[in-house]
Amino acid sequence: MRLTILGGGGFRVPLVHRALLDDPAQAVTEVTLYDTDPRRVAVISAVLTRQAERRAGPGKPSPVRVRIADSLDDALRGTDFVFSAIRVGGTAGRVSDERIPLAEGVLGQETVGAGGVLYGLRTVPVALRIAERVAALAPDAWVVNFTNPAGMVTEAMAQVLGERVIGICDSPVGLVRRAARAAGADPDRVSYGYVGLNHLGWLRSLTAEDGTDLLRPLLADPDALTSFEEGRLFGADWLRALGSIPNEYLHYYYFRRETLASVRNASETRGEFLEQQQGGFFEAASGVSPEEAYALWDHTLREREETYMADSREASGGWQRDTCDLEGGGYDQVALAVMRAVAGDGHARLILNVRNGTAVPQLAPEAVIETVCEVDARGARPLPCAPLREDQLGLMLQLKAVELATIEAAEFKDRDAALRAMALHPLVDSPAVAARILERAATL
Repeated sequence: MRLTILGGGGFRVPLVHRALLDDPAQAVTEVTLYDTDPRRVAVISAVLTRQAERRAGPGKPSPVRVRIADSLDDALRGTDFVFSAIRVGGTAGRVSDERIPLAEGVLGQETVGAGGVLYGLRTVPVALRIAERVAALAPDAWVVNFTNPAGMVTEAMAQVLGERVIGICDSPVGLVRRAARAAGADPDRVSYGYVGLNHLGWLRSLTAEDGTDLLRPLLADPDALTSFEEGRLFGADWLRALGSIPNEYLHYYYFRRETLASVRNASETRGEFLEQQQGGFFEAASGVSPEEAYALWDHTLREREETYMADSREASGGWQRDTCDLEGGGYDQVALAVMRAVAGDGHARLILNVRNGTAVPQLAPEAVIETVCEVDARGARPLPCAPLREDQLGLMLQLKAVELATIEAAEFKDRDAALRAMALHPLVDSPAVAARILERAATL
């Protein structure tokens, strides 16, 4: 099979490549990289060259050929799968998305709050163009969307591609695995119920192979709860009151005062850190040997993962991530599992961003949600879920309204829709503030 990676100069592309090299089935024989930044894609190509040598052994050919495309159409023509991992505006755009809202006293974050709306406004038009080119040049291909805001971008692309686009995020699967370990269970041998939107979901059930409920005893055990990331973020008392374990990004909603203070007091935003870190990496890795490029990438990856969600961890008392949570996030494994199942190699049960259907009756069938899906050659289908509590449903409905307004604004250049998207976000506390944020962003 042929795989195309859009955003092929992205820092985490080697994680996908590693998963392909380690795949026993060797289903993908060619990877095409496409990026609008030639220097970045050249550096990542060098990293992949060394990674393949390390995996295959000296003198042995890589089982996965890597090609760099010189245009979007060249990259897409005849491909079987497309991984879309683009960042419109680069890390500089992310810095603006974070700093402009902070100057107005509201949260600036890549996918949450005003920053997420700004990022969506900039990204949706590009994502729609990609979807249109996929439909024209590779109509039988499946698109796996990594691009943030993942739920919003997947919903926009689905207007063109229907069910042939599937959004992925590694936060839910990481939550399930951490909770299972804390409950004393094998993460690969539990079943679970999870529902929400991207970066706004809840683990609502966790069950052992024999049908034993694992979540209720876990919520009743403060020591077990605070042994893993989400327990430390939210605290045992609040998780017990909720009766579920939220996705880590809900910390911005439940503890908005604390997280905003932490972000505002930090010496730099996450975007500023990544802009400096990745800029330094690509500068240092340009023109060096594949061995040197790989070593620089590996070191930079470890630093990146250690500092993930640092502001929320600081706001909840300050603590370090566990070693088992520093292995690159898991996007690569989720994407590979989706690709295998859709290609007809059995089936998988995964938490994905897909069209709702009837899973959450209060949302439109075409609305993209993040929930547990069965995946096989027919695609990804959401499983039925228990009714949502009023507080969960209320947040979902409000954020879905924000997503839809953002897509409308981006697609039709509609300022009223943009203002509605920004002002209706629960982390933006005034239409006047929303208008000023949009005005400042428009001048960049």
